[in-house]
Amino acid sequence: MWVSVALETDAAHADALSEALLEAGAISASVEDADAGTERETPQFGEPGSPTTPLWTTSRVVALFEPANDLIGRVTAAAHAAGLGVNDDLPEIHLEEVAEQDWVRLTQSQFDPIRISDRLWIVPSWHDAPDPAAINLEVDPGLAFGTGSHPTTRLCLQWLEGVVAPGVSVLDYGCGSGILGIAAARLGAADVLGVDIDDAALTSARYNAERNGVTLRLKHSREPLTGQFDLVVANILTNPLCVLAPLLAGRIAPGGHVALSGVLATQAEQVIDAYQPHIALIVGAEHDGWVRLEGMK
Repeated sequence: MWVSVALETDAAHADALSEALLEAGAISASVEDADAGTERETPQFGEPGSPTTPLWTTSRVVALFEPANDLIGRVTAAAHAAGLGVNDDLPEIHLEEVAEQDWVRLTQSQFDPIRISDRLWIVPSWHDAPDPAAINLEVDPGLAFGTGSHPTTRLCLQWLEGVVAPGVSVLDYGCGSGILGIAAARLGAADVLGVDIDDAALTSARYNAERNGVTLRLKHSREPLTGQFDLVVANILTNPLCVLAPLLAGRIAPGGHVALSGVLATQAEQVIDAYQPHIALIVGAEHDGWVRLEGMK
């Protein structure tokens, strides 16, 4: 049995309260939007180059403790250490028992097979493939982005299914878990290069490629990137995509195709303008407010 402790505070005290609760013996602490699920809910978006967004005006700090008789006292002391309840009222402390569970099994239950199309599925290793005759990519949630559940990943997978032909070469820039490169290889691509800025992502991509029986060439983004590819796909974020426009456009072979995602519909024109000197892009598809931009060289 565990005890969940929740207090509401303002953005100015949320981080300090989280740290104080950890110092008081909490095994974890998180900050949430206290208005989540209401019309006052405030989404948090952030990417390199964007102004930082402050925490929610009204934040809920949630910490997990082992049961203890002095828990209220320890939490109160932590709140005082964070500057709460000294010159104003102490936030109300909410306690809730959390039963011990098989957390691994509980986490796995949240990830079911994902149908990308009639012939392409993403199947976690603990599930049987719903359609054994389909192309089933075995990818589990891990440290690197890309399990097939995010709209941008789905948009890129659907694009690859439509454009990959036997023998083509593919560049997956910002490869994350390697899911796009693995899909390209399983769909018939002869040469797939995955590039990422994160060493953990490259390790994840290499592992996932091996378990799916395909070979990916992998390199860190700090290494020189040369050559041209029939297909270039990059599922990153708007600002990095704009900065990378000359590099990525230069890697597209004549007659080759490119798909970019990680772009909100409201940001599409920004990316299209950044690539205009190099290649014309259009919005090829949209899903849940995210778009896939496409072009041909």
